[in-house]
This record gives sequence, C-alpha cells and structure tokens, in this order.
Amino acid sequence: MTQAPPGLPFDVLPDGRPVRSVTIGAAPGPLVEVLTLGATVHRLEVAGSDGLRRNVVLGHASAADRLASTAYLGGTIGRYANRIAGGRFPLAGREVVVDTHDRGNSLHGGPDGFDRRLWDVVAQAPDEVALALLSPDGDQGFPGAVSVLVRYRVEGAVVRVELEATTDAPTVLNLTNHAYFNLDGEGAGTVDDHVLTLAADEYTPVDAAGIPLGGHAPVGGTPFDFRDPAPIGPALRRDHPQLLDARGIDHNYVVRGAGMRVHAALASDRSGIGLELRSDQPGLQVYTGNFLDGTDPSTGRGRYRQGDGIALEPQLFPDSPNRPAWPSAQVGPGETYRATLEWEFSVAPGTP
Repeated sequence: MTQAPPGLPFDVLPDGRPVRSVTIGAAPGPLVEVLTLGATVHRLEVAGSDGLRRNVVLGHASAADRLASTAYLGGTIGRYANRIAGGRFPLAGREVVVDTHDRGNSLHGGPDGFDRRLWDVVAQAPDEVALALLSPDGDQGFPGAVSVLVRYRVEGAVVRVELEATTDAPTVLNLTNHAYFNLDGEGAGTVDDHVLTLAADEYTPVDAAGIPLGGHAPVGGTPFDFRDPAPIGPALRRDHPQLLDARGIDHNYVVRGAGMRVHAALASDRSGIGLELRSDQPGLQVYTGNFLDGTDPSTGRGRYRQGDGIALEPQLFPDSPNRPAWPSAQVGPGETYRATLEWEFSVAPGTP
C-alpha cells in the first residue's frame, strides 16, 4: 500500500473535524465503504443470485446518528469487546477500575469506545485500507498507551479484517468488528428466515446483565443449538430463560478448534447470498439485534427494529479479565495483540 490520500468527505463532527470515507474492492466482488469515524464498515455491497447488488450491513446516514446510537453498527470495538463485570478486574497485582455504562458493567470499551473515535487513514490501495488510532494511558480507565491498527482487504470474494495493537504497559485487549448483516439487503426486514450454522457445541449462559453465570453449557436441547443449519426466527421464539432476559440471542459461543477456522455460516434463500465467517478467536458473540427499537435511523433513511440484522463478533469470552481459566486478554510491552476475521460471500445458483 501507499501513503493514503485523505479519502472522500462523509460528514463533520460537532467539533468541526471531518469524517472521511474510503471505498475498497470492485464489482463483481465485494465493495466495502469504511468510515474514519469508528473505523466503521459503513456499507458492504455484494451481488445476489438475481444479479442485483445489495448493501448487506446496517449503518447510519450521518455522524450525528452514529454518535447518538448505542448499537455499534459496523464499528471497530475496543479496548475490550463485550462486558467486564462491574468494570473491575485484577491486573499486575492491582485492581483496575474502568468506566461503566451498561447496567453497572463495562461494555465494548466503555461509553467512549474505539467505535466513537476518529481514526487516521495511514495507507490505502484499491483493495485495501489501513486505519490507526492511539488510545492514551488511562483511556476509559484502561492502563497503558495503546497503538491500534485495523486493515480491511478485499481478496476475490473475501473481505479480510486484521486487528493489531501494542501497549507500553500491561493492559487487556479484545478487539472485533460489530457489523450487523442482513443478506437480503439493509432495510429489507428481519433476518428471521436467514439460515444460521455455528461451529460450537457450547455457549456461555449469562445473568440478566449479560455477565457469565459461571462456565459454559452444552447447546444440545436448547434454542442455542445451530450445529446444523437452522432458521434464526423459530429459535428466538422458544420459551427459554436465557432468551427472555436478553430478548433474543446475545451470547458467546465456544468455537470448536483453534487457529483460523470457520466460526459461522449465514444464508438467505431470498437473495441467494451466503456468508462464511472465519476467525482465529476462541469465541463468537452472536447478537440478533434484540434492542433495535426504531430509535436508530438507517442508512436507507428508515428505522431499524428488532431482528433487522445479526451481529457475528469473533472475540475472547466475555469478562475474561476476571476468569483466569479462560483465554487471557492480557497484553504487555513487547507483545503484539492480533486478531483476524474473514467474511467470504457466495451466491446460490438460480433465481430465488
């Protein structure tokens, strides 16, 4: 890649700083529009089996809408994706206290997480863009100055997202992307009929605030069992206390295996579009858009409501800084945090 131009104008923040957009990829493959606000996947366009190209991610039409939202649509999440109980955890012999805003817990890095920051475009090519952010020591209460880099790359039918970070002091890191997918197109209605497959035999039960109750539990015999392909809607309507508390699925899945591997598959008969998600992370947070309630304006000038998209977020397990038996989130000086995910799109033959 070469040193980047500033990108195209998108909007302006309340303090006057410009928000830019960079588009990578080209038809007939994926076309991805990335915003400097939140290093956000704003649009992701692919073709369906009818030949029509659709934007398959949810987003906001303006910077103001994004800053007013708590849905994290398409944003890069940090410093810690998911929840930390009470905003407290032990680290290097002391207790760290971070900012909270979700029922007394830290969620997705705190009330001013990475998804709300203005990132710098540091490199750009027709099929690739890299954005950087410096998070200072004490940011949202997290220790250590952290330098973060996210790279988006289009390779054939694959969109690859690489996340890297270094720190000058011991800290915790858990980065991901929070794209919501609707393979029928943004604004096309719910994803109830989308068919979901998950490479997980266990999930993590949580309390009413989304904090793990203890260990993991088998998915067998529960609405959380997507080991075989199944439509999303019927599972959400089953009578299960975990679904009632979360208003749907908002749970971590323990993905089988290690290294770069398939986490999930999603498909729509209506558009003929399929999505395979691969990552090197141990967990996958599945969120069925349970709290989209019509208050979030959409890219298409509509309003998002419950179930209009599904987020599939590869990451460490929730509250891992307080769970020493789980994969560690700790990163120290001289170490590089890395996480990678891939979205590979396919098209079913014929016309839906």
